Amino acid sequence: MSDAVLEADRFGTAPTPRDTHNLVGHIEAQAMVREAWDAGRLPHALLIGGPEGIGKATFAYQVARFVLSNGAAPAHALAIDPAHSVARQVAALSHPDLLVLRRTPNDAGKLPTMIPAETVRKVRSFFGSTPALGGWRVCVVDTLDEMNAQGANALLKTLEEPPSRSLFLLVSHAPGRLLPTIRSRCRMVHLRSLPTEEVIACLEILSQSMELDRSRFEEAAMAAGGSVREALALLSGDGLAVRKATAELLDALPAVDPKALHALGERLQGDRGGAFENFVGTVEGWISDHATGRRQRPSLRLARLPEVWEKVRRAAVDADTYNLDRKTLVFRIFATLDEAVRP
Repeated sequence: MSDAVLEADRFGTAPTPRDTHNLVGHIEAQAMVREAWDAGRLPHALLIGGPEGIGKATFAYQVARFVLSNGAAPAHALAIDPAHSVARQVAALSHPDLLVLRRTPNDAGKLPTMIPAETVRKVRSFFGSTPALGGWRVCVVDTLDEMNAQGANALLKTLEEPPSRSLFLLVSHAPGRLLPTIRSRCRMVHLRSLPTEEVIACLEILSQSMELDRSRFEEAAMAAGGSVREALALLSGDGLAVRKATAELLDALPAVDPKALHALGERLQGDRGGAFENFVGTVEGWISDHATGRRQRPSLRLARLPEVWEKVRRAAVDADTYNLDRKTLVFRIFATLDEAVRP
């Protein structure tokens, strides 16, 4: 897919996870699925968790292609031939035994914030019918984090009594926040952040179909925290410059330079893409580092960390959903942080 289509799991013009056949890393997870398949003990549901942008959806679609092709991959591997008919059908979302639950554009051309409950209810009829091709039926959910309680309960009904030769591939950025009843019915597959060299390898692959500045690959990969999506955001426009400016302001708290804050707000003004995402990600990463003790300054007392993180996330979501002023958001977030770090 060469054109930039509005899809929740896509960054810019990068290929979607279902179009991506070169899965970098996650060797142990791939081996676990292959061994379970070879032994005839493949779980009916895999909960694929881990940070954003590390390949969870790409892994899910690789497993889906493998299972729907009845294991048409070389020994000890999961990747089937991209020219295989199943691979083409999965890419086109036309395989009759594949159901994908995700956010899709509404009639106004906008992506909703959640997967509609009526979309989730398709699971019952999908698994309640006979497989069209007589093999496995696979449901990919990308992501469970974008499903409300009503949708999660609708999904749970089928998870509790799955038919034979059925497979759920459930993607989640924060599996610990999901309903315990859902987690208990799945086998957890935790994917870890990618090492810098593997992020670079992913960027090299993506550069074959995207215009990326190869001279900045190492810098972006080292700053991306193991996320390919974050590395792409850093390589987009002012991504690296925004990250640096944001980090400098955060490290200066509570003595923030008003001029520097104003300049950052101006830089993000009107942005609807990678720079804004990178600003929010840098702030959230900073809060997370202090919350977990990865970074701490003796002179800094960041109070009420969960509350602060939630305020930042809510402000960012509102700004993105309602196209709110980015400069105002920058001042709002730093005002919240300034209040939190003061004794």
